[in-house]
Amino acid sequence: MKKSLGIWRTWALVVGTIIGSGIFTLPAILAPYGKNSFYGWGLATLGTLSIAFALSHLSSRNPREGGPYTFVEEAFGHYPAMFIAWGYWISVWVSVAAIATSFSGYTAIFFPIITDHTWLSAFVATAVVWLFTYVNVRGVEEVSIVQLVTVILKLIPLFIVGVIGFFMGDITGVPAINPNGESFPTMVSGITLLVMWSFIGIEAATVPSDNIENPKKTIPRALVLGTFTAAATYIFATAGVMALIPIEVLQNSTSPFADSTSIIFGELGSLFVGIGALVAIGGALNSNILLSGTVSMAGSFDGVFPSFFRQKNKEGTPVTALIYSSALSTAVILFNANKGLLNAFEIMILIATFSILLAYLGVSLASLKLQLKDRIAGRSVNFLNLINSFLAILYSLYAIVGAWVVY
Repeated sequence: MKKSLGIWRTWALVVGTIIGSGIFTLPAILAPYGKNSFYGWGLATLGTLSIAFALSHLSSRNPREGGPYTFVEEAFGHYPAMFIAWGYWISVWVSVAAIATSFSGYTAIFFPIITDHTWLSAFVATAVVWLFTYVNVRGVEEVSIVQLVTVILKLIPLFIVGVIGFFMGDITGVPAINPNGESFPTMVSGITLLVMWSFIGIEAATVPSDNIENPKKTIPRALVLGTFTAAATYIFATAGVMALIPIEVLQNSTSPFADSTSIIFGELGSLFVGIGALVAIGGALNSNILLSGTVSMAGSFDGVFPSFFRQKNKEGTPVTALIYSSALSTAVILFNANKGLLNAFEIMILIATFSILLAYLGVSLASLKLQLKDRIAGRSVNFLNLINSFLAILYSLYAIVGAWVVY
């Protein structure tokens, strides 16, 4: 089978999965901390890179289609892998529902009537899920092209805001604020927990490894390069917004990028942000749908998912797995449309987040165990990889405990 994903398309899969709608609200969330927010960005970036390096080690050692659960299976066996696989799959199709709902919300910039009718919003969200499901059914070639294009298009407006923000605004005038009077380590840990969710998706390159050219080299490179790209984009764009809008105004903004682009482009600002947000969210939706089908299809061959998920069409696409996953995403969207079931939807989002964090902990532990196994077997082990695995485990535990406290 022809492999469709080279280094840049694999990079686009990582960046496209990570960068979604979160960046469009983060500057306002972080505004109360001013310059101090960048300490949190730094810690979150380092922690995420430790997980990316752990995934890189595992991928270069033995790349297998399916992503995180396959590494856990090699290290700890079938049942721990099954736990990670099902949790990860659930987290992905619930994320698809959440991302599609966000897409519907930004569509209201152009069609305000959507905000007045909950079922119309649900219809738009459902329609976009099945649109990108259709793109995925067409094959990985089409998915990767769409992903590369949307990533480039989503990076452009974020880059523009960052650059113009530095020239039009004054980043040096942004104060360093400790709003709650906490100790410095406590404050930084709180900021880190606010921004770390924006990095979820780094594992995307490890899932469709059978469609990646030279996966032992391509996946590690795409993981690290994609993480650096997302981190630089986040920090640069956030700094640009903070430079343009006074902190006391920014912290009360419900749409910080719309406000900043209004300063730059006038009334065209909201249109600019609306298009940028839809492209960013669409790219994240596209890649998450790909992951939902690929991980369940790969798991069916390993006995952790039902065998009928193995069914492929003539393009080699896991069409049955994609349809089932998108049907479940649709069900979550419809549940969300009923205000009485909103709490249930929020609980599912919480479960999804914890599932991904548990997957990160699983791969970090797997990286450590497999290195120790290699050392016992007399194989050479890179000391820096070993230290990194310890750091990835500590950061994953920190994220899980911190998330529990926050929620």
